Amino acid sequence: MVNFRCFEEISLEIAPEGGIYVGQNAQGKTSLLEAVCLLLRLQSPRARHVRQLAREGMEEFGIAGNAWEQELQLRGSGKGLTFRVEGEEMKSRRTYLSESGLVVWMGNSDLDLVRGGGESRRRYLDFIASQIDPEYRFHWVRYRKALALRNKSLKFHAASESSVKAFTNLLIEHGNEIIKRRQVLCEQLTPASTENHSQISGKEEPITITYHTRARQGLAEAFAEVEESETRRGLTLAGPHRDDLKLTIAGRPAREFGSEGQQRTLALALKLAQGDVLREKGGQNPIYLIDDIFGELDPARRNALMTRLPSECQKLITTTTVDWWKSEGGNLPVSRVENGQVL
Repeated sequence: MVNFRCFEEISLEIAPEGGIYVGQNAQGKTSLLEAVCLLLRLQSPRARHVRQLAREGMEEFGIAGNAWEQELQLRGSGKGLTFRVEGEEMKSRRTYLSESGLVVWMGNSDLDLVRGGGESRRRYLDFIASQIDPEYRFHWVRYRKALALRNKSLKFHAASESSVKAFTNLLIEHGNEIIKRRQVLCEQLTPASTENHSQISGKEEPITITYHTRARQGLAEAFAEVEESETRRGLTLAGPHRDDLKLTIAGRPAREFGSEGQQRTLALALKLAQGDVLREKGGQNPIYLIDDIFGELDPARRNALMTRLPSECQKLITTTTVDWWKSEGGNLPVSRVENGQVL
């Protein structure tokens, strides 16, 4: 890895079972996990733009690594990303991603899955679906492009005009596919989330994950319903970019009625369920990137979480202290991170 975040140059040998990276804040721990996520999935959980990832004063960065017996190479600059597999440049993200690997990212912001707005829950679904269904990413990329153009057109034209309708038809075509795939994914996640939640909490509390969309009769009808409002506001008001998940614990909305412990446990259960679905539908074991969450958990939840993490999967964990790990008999190799160096 070269010129990525705070790292000038670093090379790591990671054990098959994974490792723990310990250090104070702002030393580079999270950036290590971010680099792995970017290399495998071409997206960062922390940055929206590639230019944010280069080390200060640098124009570009590079990341390379052996993953699933293949050499992956990634270079990023203000112009975007270029990527290679076994030295051969890949012309499309889809081709590269089909050769890379699967990722579960777990961090303190996961609590937003329960407490936050719909964007966090949509990103959760998108990240899973894009890893197990290549067609999902195809539809989502085209939907996002059409959405941006439609919103721009709505600033100057009514929603009923042909210049807007052309983009509306694209949103209907790709949006219906996105919604259908998200609904299936929710059905797959629900039993796994319930099982994980019960194992972590020690209680039999069924979880429901319900996909909430105003396009219950289809997107064409949904757009017809909001046509006047869209013209007035100059904004697209229907579609999967505005949909949400309804999460319940034992029949009660988790956001409004869940205790902090229940909400935190549900967030863990959702991320563990992500791993379960990836293993079942993705055809390979994902890597678990776990960023500094153990300090926020009580011993019971820490123990339960470690028990639920699949032993056959590689796990990279960051933390500010390993006292809890040593006391609980952990056996992953431990490295210290200081000032952009792994010691």
